[in-house]
Amino acid sequence: MDKHKILLVEDEPDLAAVLIDYLLRDGFDAALEGDGTAALARLRQTPPDLLLLDLMLPGLDGLSILRELRKASDLPVILVTAKVEEIDRLIGLELGADDYVCKPYSPREVLARVKAVLRRTTARAQPPAPATPPLIEIDAEGWQATIQGQRLTLTPKEFQLLRVLTARPGRVYSRGQLLDAIYEDTLDVNERAVDSHMKNLRKKLAQAQPERELIRSIYGVGFVFEP
Repeated sequence: MDKHKILLVEDEPDLAAVLIDYLLRDGFDAALEGDGTAALARLRQTPPDLLLLDLMLPGLDGLSILRELRKASDLPVILVTAKVEEIDRLIGLELGADDYVCKPYSPREVLARVKAVLRRTTARAQPPAPATPPLIEIDAEGWQATIQGQRLTLTPKEFQLLRVLTARPGRVYSRGQLLDAIYEDTLDVNERAVDSHMKNLRKKLAQAQPERELIRSIYGVGFVFEP
């Protein structure tokens, strides 16, 4: 696996030498730049995987570097700042810094923050998993339903039941709720009508997917769709 490239922009030689040594010993490909203007030119030519950026620098300060960088790059950046510069830390985070560490710092703390930011940014960069097509697709306008591409032959009431249940997988609907959903006027209809339509619907689903029980009956409560 290629080493992560870390650029440290720091003008204090002794402090920089210690941190570079820690980064190298931990397996990173670490480089140092002590001037802000030179650092920005280097970032544009050969961007690293992560930037450790001091705020107080000769040539160009860290916030200016970050501001220019964010115009065209989402390179992970950890600011290195003195404790008294709280306003600069806040501005840096608003400009798009991923994290910050305060001086004086422990090199081990910096390493931990570097690894954490790299984990987050690497995860964001992963391509999304291909979308899985839904098991059941409902065409509300065409009053049609398919299960894995296979068209279901449903009555209007069966279709309405399926549409209601699949809209909220995992939710248990009472017979009364389903009755209200599929009948405009329920005065002359009792809840047993739901049982009759549900029995036929579950039978048709079982024929299409015999290995699954897609609609489960919850005794004394109602029904739930569990894909």
